[in-house]
Amino acid sequence: MPENDVPMWPSDDKDTSSAEPKGAASGEEATAWLPISGLAQGETEELTVPKVTPESGSWFNPVVDVDDDEEPDVPVTPTPKWSAFEPATPVEPKEPEAPKTVFVKPVEPQRADTPDWDQFDRGTPQGREPRPEPSRPEPQRQEPPRQEPQRQEPQRIEHRLDQPQPQRRPEQIRVEPPRPAQVPSATMHARPVRIEPSEERFDSEATVGIQQSEPPSEEPPAAETEAAPAPKPKKRKRKVLVITSVVVVLLLAGLGGASAMPKVSNRLGLPWAPNAPKGDIPKPAGVTRVLHGPDINGAAPTKAGLTAALKGPAGSADLGTLTGVVVDPATGDVLWDKNSGTPLTPASTTKILVVAAALLSLDHGMQIPTKIVQGADPGTAILVAGGDTSLTSLPLGTDSPLYPGAAHVDDLVAQVKKASGGKITKVQLDASLFKGPTSAKGWDPEDTAPGNTYMAPVFPVMADGGRTDPKNDHAPRIANPATTLTQKIAGKLEAQAGGTTTAPKGAKVLGEVKSPPLPELANSLLQLSDNMLADVLARQIALAKGGEASFDGGAKATLAVLKEAGFDLTGVQINDGSGLSDQNKIPAKVLSEVLSVAAAPDGKDPRTAKLRPLLAGLPVAGGSGTLEKRYGDPNSSAGRGWVRGKTGTLSGVNTLAGVVLDTDGRMLVFALMSSGSDQDKGRAALDVVAATLHKCGCR
Repeated sequence: MPENDVPMWPSDDKDTSSAEPKGAASGEEATAWLPISGLAQGETEELTVPKVTPESGSWFNPVVDVDDDEEPDVPVTPTPKWSAFEPATPVEPKEPEAPKTVFVKPVEPQRADTPDWDQFDRGTPQGREPRPEPSRPEPQRQEPPRQEPQRQEPQRIEHRLDQPQPQRRPEQIRVEPPRPAQVPSATMHARPVRIEPSEERFDSEATVGIQQSEPPSEEPPAAETEAAPAPKPKKRKRKVLVITSVVVVLLLAGLGGASAMPKVSNRLGLPWAPNAPKGDIPKPAGVTRVLHGPDINGAAPTKAGLTAALKGPAGSADLGTLTGVVVDPATGDVLWDKNSGTPLTPASTTKILVVAAALLSLDHGMQIPTKIVQGADPGTAILVAGGDTSLTSLPLGTDSPLYPGAAHVDDLVAQVKKASGGKITKVQLDASLFKGPTSAKGWDPEDTAPGNTYMAPVFPVMADGGRTDPKNDHAPRIANPATTLTQKIAGKLEAQAGGTTTAPKGAKVLGEVKSPPLPELANSLLQLSDNMLADVLARQIALAKGGEASFDGGAKATLAVLKEAGFDLTGVQINDGSGLSDQNKIPAKVLSEVLSVAAAPDGKDPRTAKLRPLLAGLPVAGGSGTLEKRYGDPNSSAGRGWVRGKTGTLSGVNTLAGVVLDTDGRMLVFALMSSGSDQDKGRAALDVVAATLHKCGCR
């Protein structure tokens, strides 16, 4: 039973049981009236306290010490020992006594003794009529949750027994649950009263609303055994709260452990991540593929200084006969010159002139088309070659590593299937765009032999530049790449290849794809030193100028465009656009003049804007294209990343022309041409000269 169910006795030893109260003779319960003040309404009321005489058969013993942790044992038939009740002398407390709480019975009409358990659960406010509910059986020895008030030792009160006490039955002396006054309900719970050591009485705030248990009796009434169960302790809520807390702690611990893992912390960008930046993140810089002109604020080298620096490298015996020139493009001044007006075989540096002529004469957004049109017979499709040799046979979704942005054969075939409804039975080839021979004057016959890696016969259409492997620049070439492509398209359309023809004018277009724009074609041409692309690009210049799309027509158109642009072409002779012809002749100064205009400061020359993409396509020393595997020697390693140039190699010929940034940040243009030199030694010697230009401050 709760601690506040221990009977609390009055604070004095005044005997009020000697005079028989009114109503005792009639069998009514005897009560003694005590004035109590400080109730809920702030008024003084007379409350009754049962007059109980301890005797045999009573449910309590006088002077019983109650253990806080255990309930007091209830004797079945206790026999009081009257000798224990000796007159006691009040003892003055050493310290002020703590307030005591007792329960008293207010005067109210006789009603049913069945307590309203909902009043104990909810604490119905005074004056509100409680909602009637059916009685509930009382649980077996189940107590409500305790509220732990300040522990108080019950005062021991000794009764004077100088007058006889009437015998009463146990049910007559049972203490009724206290009920608040002025509430017309028999189901209200008792209102506790706090008694101060000074005998002042107030409503107890610590125990108001606490359910009080009935004192045990020998035979509890049947109504009590059937009473509703008392409210269960809130242990379940407490248990749920504990479990929830444990789960939350475990979850937080798991998240903390996961966030400590490098992969997780890196992914989330947490401050302790291994990949977290160690300093402030730099602001993004604008990126553009257009090269700007040289830095004209850097100190330019002098002629004397540069001549002294190049005396040794340029005089190497490994270079054979060397011609060359170094120019400051910011001023146009020639800083070093060695027979630069002498025409020599340029090899692949010829491509500089072809690309320059194309950039000057063609729209930079130009794309070369490839079409398939309907023939005279609806079941016949004709492949019309437009001059795009970058068309790739790689499947859709796979970009060509040789020609980035190239059109796909599968795309062309898919368009034809959709337009024709899959009713194509024959595919023919129209290759009439190009004229003349498929190889140029001065070519080595082995250059176009089946299986060589340099060149294939020049046709206006083919896949992957005529290579057997679309991803390998050095793959063997196909002997007849146009016919091979026609057969491949026919196979994809489940048709037969039907030879060559000329497409009728105004024929229905079943499918069309286009090459990358001109600057991107120029970039691939220079990086790979692509012979096939250079020759078909020269033919595009011829077509734009109204000439014949042939080797001769391409060469004439190229020189005509450069001459019209104001370049001095004295001593220039070319037979192709690739530079495979050993009969081509170009002076070093012509190459340097074209490159100087491309590298000039913005706005200085109107030709510069059109020629600027030429510099973007030049391979980087030790980094890309035909210069990727060079500049590894200690004598030339200083030029890695600083030299950009177009290479040229034939039997006994080594050339290199491009730009370099010196140690003062000054842009320099150079053109070096070696004749009669060994291939490997001649290349290495040219690289040393270009690297010296980078190391030279030369003032």
